[in-house]
Amino acid sequence: MSGSTGNIISTILSGLGATVAAAAGGIALTIVLSFLAGLAMLSRSRAVRFVSRVYVEGFRGTSEVVQLFWLYFVLPALVGFKLVPLFAGIIVLGLNHGAYGAEVVRGAVQSVPPAQREGAVALSFSPAQRMVRVILPQAVVEMLPPFNNLFIQLMKSTALLYFISAGEITEKGELLRPVYGSQLVLIYGVELICYLVIAVVITVVMRLTERVLAGRLGREPPKRDKAFAKVGVTT
Repeated sequence: MSGSTGNIISTILSGLGATVAAAAGGIALTIVLSFLAGLAMLSRSRAVRFVSRVYVEGFRGTSEVVQLFWLYFVLPALVGFKLVPLFAGIIVLGLNHGAYGAEVVRGAVQSVPPAQREGAVALSFSPAQRMVRVILPQAVVEMLPPFNNLFIQLMKSTALLYFISAGEITEKGELLRPVYGSQLVLIYGVELICYLVIAVVITVVMRLTERVLAGRLGREPPKRDKAFAKVGVTT
């Protein structure tokens, strides 16, 4: 391995920690906001439904880049307080993807068969008990596949943090471009591989989680797992 090649790889990999941190933090915030907003949209209170709908439509309907600029550049001008780039990126990633995740939660909860709700009522469960003990355990299994896609999309969106110099993979690659302009294939190839590896890790974790939770409910493994089993491949 030549000196330039090693320097390119090591420089890009130095941004891997920031990328993983942004993705992990964004995913954690996305999960929290998805459940809060998704369940709020099912509230009996019109005011609660209105607030949650404004949040969902507001962040789904506006550019993620503009949201990032607002939080990092505009907000400090208004309040005089500037966020750390990585923290600002995590907040925007969570807010934006949480709006999409809210619809996933809402749809999954509504997909639970009415008979399950009626059975919980017959057992004299309170609304909170029905949600926690009957509805959510089934709904969460249905949420996992779309959440898998959402989390991968969030991870790829960490590249937007390049605009605020958060020190992630894309920024490291762009800093190398003026110096190693003749090795763009290597620079962007390493970046692609890094994102791909993270995406695969997310998918493996989500599929294992889906299999475990489905098993606890007494459900059969997802069809894709059966197909893999037939050809001797495990996921």
